[in-house]
Amino acid sequence: RVPQVQPRAEELSELYRELSQHPGLSTACLGPDLTTQYGGKYCSLYTEWSQRDLARAENIKFCRQYLIFHDGASIVYSGPAGTCSEIKDELLSRESPSGMLKAVLRKVPGKEKEKEKQFLEVWDQNRKVKSIDLTALDKHGSVYDDDQFGCLAWSHSETHLLYVAEKKRPKAESFFQSKAPELGTSDEDTGHPKKEDAPIKVGSPHPGSAGGWLCGCGADQTVPQGEQFVYHEDWGETLSTRSVPVLCVLDIEGNSISVLEGIPEHLSPGQAFWSPEDTGVVFVGWWHDPFRLGLRHCTNRRSALFYVDLTGGRCELLSEDTRAVWSPRLSPDGCRIVYLENNVLGPHQQCSQLRMYDWYTKHTSTVLEAVPRQVWGAFPGIYCGALPGMCWAADSRRILLDTAQRSQQDVFVVDTATGTTTSLTADSPQGSWSVLTIDRDLLVARFSTPSCPPMLKVAVLPAAGHEAQTQWICLQDAPPVPGISWGIRTLQPPPEQEHPQYGGLDFDAILMRPNEGPAGQKPPLVVMPHGGPHSVFTAGWMLYPAALCRVGFAVLLVNYRGSLGFGQDSVASLPGNVGTQDVHDVQLCVERVLQEEMLDASRVALVGGSHGGFLACHLIGQFPDTYHACVVRNPVVNIASMVATTDIPDWCLTETGLPYKPDALPDPAQWTEMLHKSPIRYVDRVRAPVLLMLGEDDRRVPPKQGLEYYRALKARGVPTRLLWYPGNNHALAGVEAEADGFMNMALWLLKHLQC
Repeated sequence: RVPQVQPRAEELSELYRELSQHPGLSTACLGPDLTTQYGGKYCSLYTEWSQRDLARAENIKFCRQYLIFHDGASIVYSGPAGTCSEIKDELLSRESPSGMLKAVLRKVPGKEKEKEKQFLEVWDQNRKVKSIDLTALDKHGSVYDDDQFGCLAWSHSETHLLYVAEKKRPKAESFFQSKAPELGTSDEDTGHPKKEDAPIKVGSPHPGSAGGWLCGCGADQTVPQGEQFVYHEDWGETLSTRSVPVLCVLDIEGNSISVLEGIPEHLSPGQAFWSPEDTGVVFVGWWHDPFRLGLRHCTNRRSALFYVDLTGGRCELLSEDTRAVWSPRLSPDGCRIVYLENNVLGPHQQCSQLRMYDWYTKHTSTVLEAVPRQVWGAFPGIYCGALPGMCWAADSRRILLDTAQRSQQDVFVVDTATGTTTSLTADSPQGSWSVLTIDRDLLVARFSTPSCPPMLKVAVLPAAGHEAQTQWICLQDAPPVPGISWGIRTLQPPPEQEHPQYGGLDFDAILMRPNEGPAGQKPPLVVMPHGGPHSVFTAGWMLYPAALCRVGFAVLLVNYRGSLGFGQDSVASLPGNVGTQDVHDVQLCVERVLQEEMLDASRVALVGGSHGGFLACHLIGQFPDTYHACVVRNPVVNIASMVATTDIPDWCLTETGLPYKPDALPDPAQWTEMLHKSPIRYVDRVRAPVLLMLGEDDRRVPPKQGLEYYRALKARGVPTRLLWYPGNNHALAGVEAEADGFMNMALWLLKHLQC
């Protein structure tokens, strides 16, 4: 075998620069229908995209608008309107129900030594009509712009805006704080606006209310000395600045901002919206007693749906209070709320139920149950992190959602009255489909494949019973990346590796291959198991695998048993079997692919992050003869040492197969079991060179996990390198860290696989 000439770092960086410029499609919003002079209908489509800017080392957002001409049953013509333009400093934005107004939450850099400010703006079709400095008002902390708690919701009357912010925390004083003399000061001295010029009144009650449901929360609050260094819990990974959320209301006409009262103190509210007739607010409340656990990617936290009546401040429970709920969506006619529901604790991601609450009858029904096993031709179950922000059809009976179906992602319409489901993408190209929005039965979706970056698709939802006839039109194309072919293969574990309770489960893998290479030379193989472990690789665009394939590697993405999209039985089969079942599935897949494909078995490497890193470290220890290089990103290495430092201690016990109780400490046998299932157990057998990438701010798998493995490998003479990324958390998603990570990963693989 003649080694391939190693690409220079300049060539690799140019390849990464090229592929990283493909933008991602994040948001779509349809404007109101307009009528032409000839009687035809058209509307505007506003879209937001994100793109890596390597020169600025940041992700930028830009918008692009399109026009869609339709006759209510089909799209007559569609096309772009103008060019792209960058969106600067927008944190949240939302159009009003009529489409005549738009609310924007904007961050504004502070002048000189001032801290960054937040402004809430209201725009009409011609100009900005309101701009309110939320930071200067100091009625609450920062507004939440995340997708876990955050919201920006218009009242149906379009006179009020609802949002979530951090509760104002009184400034703590030292025991030795010097007291300034109480001298008279003028408005000019304090820098505060004069009373007659004050633009905001705080505490105005909702029109028609009895008062008392809103409070200003702006008055100075006396804090005892000695509170300066009190610890405040937060909600963990990516939510470290979220501690005590409060619901806030802007009265647009009255120029007042107030904080909603009546929320029980043991709840953290979020995902809020206005009830029908604007009589109150519906929200999800998460229990935070006895202490907060990490919430990101954890759809198993105890939570429920609540309603606060604005006329009296009464808080009413709308769902069961022993379950985990999220993603509530109100129907266009204001009669029904659908939401997703899971069991509390257990696997962080599961096959979810779709539940529906009738606003007027107060009856709750189950629209879709969890699916035990995936069967082609039947609905696979719900595995999505959230329902689309607008998911209801115009008939207020059907909803749209996307969900994993084994190793692809498809769009389904659900009849909430009968529970019947129909795929809208069954006859479309295989890949990954996501619903962005539906409005007046105009449907907007995103589609991509492992070799094709995201593209924009639109369709008209047919009448009930004819949904399978949906015709998709490509509004924004993305040319396929040349040199990549891919396919999905299914594997069945051998009888001795079958689960005793959940027998007959199979699993998938996506194999990406370079189309071109030196004549007669087999490409090396990079094996990538996903994290989670209850997650899934769907056949969509992924930057790292595509770039590695263009470099010349075949890439194997393994959806081992326990992955989402294969039924709840598959999810339930893995807890208690991590380190064995998932490891054996990956190894079986690698051995099968090496037997059946023209790949170089002497040049096989592993790349994985989080639980994927856990599996990679297991595999190089359990099967040292198979793998010749390894790259891991924030890997789980020792479950026993992780349980006391992670934001998800329940994960450590659940996946080990042990019960989790907040008030119970693991006993010696449980510590032993956690260590027994960890890859650190096999470190003495590791021979493959290992590159570790760690995020300094990782709350999910703290970087001491990787440091523990690094020191163990160094002590045993295994070639090891560690990259430490300040300002990055578990995902290592910062533009600079992501780019540097790819370069170091590719060079490490090329070097140690002798490419």
